[in-house]
Amino acid sequence: MPGECALIEARDPLQATEFADLCCGLLPLREGSVRFLGRDWTDTSDEQSSAMRGRIGRVYGTGAWITFLGTDVNILLAQLHHTRRPESVLRETAAELSRDFGLPGLPLTRPGALAAADLVRAACVRAFMGEPLLLLLESPAQGQFADLVPPLLSALTAAHDRQAASIWLTRGDGVWHDRLFPATKRLRLLERGLMPIRAPA
Repeated sequence: MPGECALIEARDPLQATEFADLCCGLLPLREGSVRFLGRDWTDTSDEQSSAMRGRIGRVYGTGAWITFLGTDVNILLAQLHHTRRPESVLRETAAELSRDFGLPGLPLTRPGALAAADLVRAACVRAFMGEPLLLLLESPAQGQFADLVPPLLSALTAAHDRQAASIWLTRGDGVWHDRLFPATKRLRLLERGLMPIRAPA
């Protein structure tokens, strides 16, 4: 729901990615339905689905970078397609978000030239561009990227304040066992589906 955060333990990276794809209407269901903004993905045209996906920010577990384009273009691409804001304004916004996530500015080199930690930071910038209504975060801060948790939580708080919803899929124990993590729901993704979990005491 608007303003809510679901923290989901998803130990299998492929299963987590497929679940995120399901949330975006990219995978068919054998039964049931998936809704975004009150609309069933199966009842929308390709054009409507594309516009709806433009309101979703995602940190992909696999990176999902277009390697022959600069990281800046990768970050801006969806907004250049889905909004009419001038590119100069989008670049300013992306540069500000980049600094929020610990980068010196909007990275211009190709994704392959960035250090792994900086690439994850750039992925967060891409996800939060355009004030998305839903954020899908596939294990964005694991292991050596744990220092990303504070800026991510700050960005999530701002998103929740403007009534965006979020789904944070985690493989590690750090975020999962954090009693202060602002999850309104905690679930575990298993073969048979999502299982609700009580918050840690």
